[in-house]
Amino acid sequence: MAGVEDIGVRLRIAIVGGGWAGFAAALELVDAGFPVTIFEAAPNLGGRARGFSHNGLQLDNGQHILLGAYRETLRLMRQVGVDMDAALLRLALQLETPGHLRLATPQLPAPLHLLAGLLSASGLSFAERLAAIGFMVGLRLKGFRAPRTQTVAELLAGQPDKLVRLLWEPLCLAALNTPIDIACAQTFINVLRDSLTKTRADSDILLPRLDLSQLFPQAAAQYLQRQGGEVCSATMVSNITLSDSHASVNGGTFDHVVCATGPHSAVKLLSDLPGIAATQAEIGALEYQPITTVYLQYPAETALPFPMLGLTGGYGQWVFDRGALCGQNGLLSVIISTEGPHTRLDQDELAGIIHHELQTVLGRLPQPEWRQVITEKRATFACTAGLKRPSQQTAHPRLWLAGDYTAGDYPATIEGAVRSGVKCANLILESLQK
Repeated sequence: MAGVEDIGVRLRIAIVGGGWAGFAAALELVDAGFPVTIFEAAPNLGGRARGFSHNGLQLDNGQHILLGAYRETLRLMRQVGVDMDAALLRLALQLETPGHLRLATPQLPAPLHLLAGLLSASGLSFAERLAAIGFMVGLRLKGFRAPRTQTVAELLAGQPDKLVRLLWEPLCLAALNTPIDIACAQTFINVLRDSLTKTRADSDILLPRLDLSQLFPQAAAQYLQRQGGEVCSATMVSNITLSDSHASVNGGTFDHVVCATGPHSAVKLLSDLPGIAATQAEIGALEYQPITTVYLQYPAETALPFPMLGLTGGYGQWVFDRGALCGQNGLLSVIISTEGPHTRLDQDELAGIIHHELQTVLGRLPQPEWRQVITEKRATFACTAGLKRPSQQTAHPRLWLAGDYTAGDYPATIEGAVRSGVKCANLILESLQK
């Protein structure tokens, strides 16, 4: 891709939003030779996947996992100098819901590793194991394509109820954060295709050992500054204006501006800008799903048999051992994806219920020493069937979008955000070549 030397100008680019999408776009642009300034309203970098301090510990606003298939995310992490072994615990795919299901994949090439894992899965009948294999084979025979308006529930029609409840639905909720009766089948298929059928390493589970701000955004900010870029955290953007010749952000003049905030913030930020009514309408039509994280601090000797376990039959869906991951011994984090009756409970009620649910898996536990419940009410866009997502390129030649909600194959994941930022940057560079 052409850089400054090829184009013969030195264009300044503003990026509003210091999350994973914003930094992905910034890295691509600064490496092409363009001065970049990032504006982030919060003091912590990372957007909706960020770290914060509580009780002297670095926690996350929501527990996230990465996959070996997250090629763009892992590429950029290496580019900015992240020590991958120190930052991520890499585990071969293992899904375990104690007392219900255990699926572990051996060291075989894909998709043989998945076939072997499904055939040997405990907690499923032989017929259920064959049904899971038949489902994946059927996706391959159809070219991993589904009708645009098909839901995940429709895609799974004919699969045994137990298989849906213990395997497919938890995977859908983890990836799309959208209930299966409205979730987009094609997006779910994209995740299954990329993570389970290409190479064995693609299905590896990568669990962060650092808080999410340290995992990438902070290192990306340091890299950006070394390359001559500027990062303005705790800086609210209150005004964007556009003209044929330039863009203005908080009174500063730029040649292009990338809106890399969450979609609900983008709606407000772009509301008065001319010529982008269609884009505004698409963003405004998005609906949202929450993610709740319940942190429970137990005595230091409390630990899980595996760093990540599935939960079923209650509110909790996944539990993570922060001691095994981050050295925060005795601290467990429980994830609840999507909306539900839990959102109507106060924090003490919900923490008490989750404590009880953990005891059904781990046996008797003492009362937690402290608890922290975090609900991101608009954690992700609802990845619904037939959803039209806005392009990274708007009708105004100086305004661009980056964010997991923009057009792409992936749902609202870290990889989805990073891919959107990379795509946005490449579109800007292509437009400059023209």
